[in-house]
Amino acid sequence: MPPGDLAAALAGLSIPTNENVLVGLGTADDAGVYRISADLALIQTVDFFTPIVDDPYDFGRIAAANALSDVYAMGGVPKTAMNLVAFPLASMDPQILRDILAGGISILEESGTVLLGGHSVEDDELKYGLSVTGFVHPDKILANQGLMPGDRLILTKPLGTGVMNTAVKAGLASDKQIVSITALMAALNRDAAAVMTRFPITACTDITGFGLLGHLAEMVVGTRVGVTIFSDRVPLISGALDFAGMGLVPGGAFRNRKFRESMVAMDADLNPALRDLLFDPQTSGGLLMGCPKKRSQELVDALGAQGIADAAVIGEVTDRRRGMITII
Repeated sequence: MPPGDLAAALAGLSIPTNENVLVGLGTADDAGVYRISADLALIQTVDFFTPIVDDPYDFGRIAAANALSDVYAMGGVPKTAMNLVAFPLASMDPQILRDILAGGISILEESGTVLLGGHSVEDDELKYGLSVTGFVHPDKILANQGLMPGDRLILTKPLGTGVMNTAVKAGLASDKQIVSITALMAALNRDAAAVMTRFPITACTDITGFGLLGHLAEMVVGTRVGVTIFSDRVPLISGALDFAGMGLVPGGAFRNRKFRESMVAMDADLNPALRDLLFDPQTSGGLLMGCPKKRSQELVDALGAQGIADAAVIGEVTDRRRGMITII
């Protein structure tokens, strides 16, 4: 659901809470966090969506990796999961559902997360995802706000899955490109999160449906900092810029832009295709984290050593133009 619609739906509602809610609805964070004791808190999140690839097994892998990502973005470790399934039994072979669930299970096994059960409904439209619970120390939670002037912004995966999936649906992506983006979307953010624990990260989020600029906006809205993005340093999936230039841009990118364009200032000569990629809705995208300047290159090098080759410094945090994103 677009963020503006969600805010409107919640307006005026009294949200149940108490003193043990460490992260709730107030900051549009990646997950909720509830304190159990002085040294243990639960991270809870849920995510599901319709198929974005044709292969059922790969769809299950991608959906599971996407759901687990929110726990990693909060600085936690996923522990348990429950399946969420909507399936058209009357019109679709049950083997498809079995393959989807098998794909999800493969990613849960890779992440060390146990499956406790789930819930299914019969629906005309296939959907799959997971609710996930993770653990984190209350003092080590990474929220999406907390950036400090001078921080550098590091992104761990290239952008463009929305555009590339649109190209796939149009029959324009090559087999090699399809294999590559499928692997990218199914890749866990686990290793990046593990590297992150060794550095003084000030804030973190994962890049999913609201695109890079939509999620970055959540990091700065209402704060006393602004950010500058160096457009030539943002990693992009090979071929995504060309496809975006052809107009193969999903509708979600335009909704993301409309909602946050008042917070974004761009150079007049910025390539419109690149602009669209900055708003492109991602599926199981990378982590975006803030790190003090003096440790930022060390962090990128450590991510690279862990096999996260696309990790890059893409911007900086300033005390100017507070609450704004400037693209240069």
